[in-house]
Amino acid sequence: MGGVRSTTPRAKGGAATEPNLFTPLALQIRNSGLMRRRYGYYWSKIILLTLALLVALVVFVWVGDTWWQLFTAVLLAFLFTQTAFLGHDAAHRQIFVSGRWNNWISLILGDLLVGMSYGWWQHKHTRHHANPNKLGADPDIELPVIAVTTETAQREFGRVLTWLRAHQGILFFPILLFEGVSLHASSVRRVLSRGRLEHRTVEIVFLCIRLVGFITLVFLVLSPGIAAAFLAVQLGVFGFHMGIAFAPNHKGMPIVPRNMKLDFLRRQVMMSRSIRGTRVLDFLMGGLNYQIEHHLFPSMPRPQLRRAAPVIAEYCRRVGVPYTQTGLFAAYAIVIRYINKVGLGERDVFTCPLVEQRNYIGAT
Repeated sequence: MGGVRSTTPRAKGGAATEPNLFTPLALQIRNSGLMRRRYGYYWSKIILLTLALLVALVVFVWVGDTWWQLFTAVLLAFLFTQTAFLGHDAAHRQIFVSGRWNNWISLILGDLLVGMSYGWWQHKHTRHHANPNKLGADPDIELPVIAVTTETAQREFGRVLTWLRAHQGILFFPILLFEGVSLHASSVRRVLSRGRLEHRTVEIVFLCIRLVGFITLVFLVLSPGIAAAFLAVQLGVFGFHMGIAFAPNHKGMPIVPRNMKLDFLRRQVMMSRSIRGTRVLDFLMGGLNYQIEHHLFPSMPRPQLRRAAPVIAEYCRRVGVPYTQTGLFAAYAIVIRYINKVGLGERDVFTCPLVEQRNYIGAT
C-alpha cells in the first residue's frame, strides 16, 4: 500500500481507455525534466524544520510560565503546518524514489511531529485525488460541519448544525479555528478503529508520543490557565493555517454527478483551482496553490510546480480545457459565496463540468 497512489494515467498504454489529451502533456512535462527529484531542496527542508521545532521547544521550556508563551504557540502552529505540508509531499512520493523511504518520512513528519495519522490521511486523500469534487467518491466534499454540496445541505440534522450551515458563509473562517482539533481527533479514531492499517502499531506509538507527550510538557511548564490558552491558540492557528491552504483548491468549482465519467485531464483540471502569487505565497501554502499542476502530476516535486504551471496552462488553452487561475483573495471570495449559497439551500450551485465555460486562464 505505501504512499498516496498516483491517479495519473501512464503516458504509454495506461491512457488507452481515455481520450488522448493527457498523454502529450505528460510526455512534454517528463521531457522537460520537471519530474526530477530535488533531494537538496527536500533534505534542507527536513533538517531545517526539525531543528526549528527543537529550538522552539527549547525556547518554550526556557521562557517558562508566562503569557508571552502565546507567541510561542503561534510559532509552533506555523512550524507544525509547514511540517504537515512536507509530510504531504512525502506521501505523494515527491521526495524519494523509494516508496519505503517516503512512507517512513510521512510517518515521522505526520504522526510523530504533527500528530496526524498518515494512514488516515493516505486513505482519504487517495480517494480525493482519484475523483475530485465527485458526489459519492470524494471524501473532501463530505465535511462534518460545512456543507459544500446541495445534497449534503438538504439532509436532516440537529438544530445547531442546521443553524451553522445556514450561516456557514459568515462562519467559514471562524470554523477553521477548530480544524486542528478535528484533524487530531480523526487521526486517533482511525488508528483505534477496525480495518486494515499498515503501520498501526507505529502510528499509535508516534501519536501517543506527540499528542500525550506534548500536552504533558505544556502542563508541566505552564500553569493550568496559561496552558489551556496556549493549547487553544496553537490548535486554532494550526487548524486555520491548514484550512486556508486547502480551502481555495476545489470549493466553488463544479460538482461532478455520481454517474458522470470524465477523462483524466478534464477530471483533474476542471474541478481544481490554482492560485497565482509570489514565492512567498508558494511557501505559506506549501505549494498547494498549484492545485491543478499537483492533481495532474502528484509526484512532481513541489519546487517544480511553479515552472510547470505556464506549460500546463498553455496546453489546456490549446486543447480547449478550461484552466481556472485566480488571485488568493478572489478565490476566498468565490468559496465564501459558494458555500453561502449551499447553506441557504439554493439549488443552482451545481454546474455540469462538461459545459462549464467560466474562469479561463487569467480569470480573477
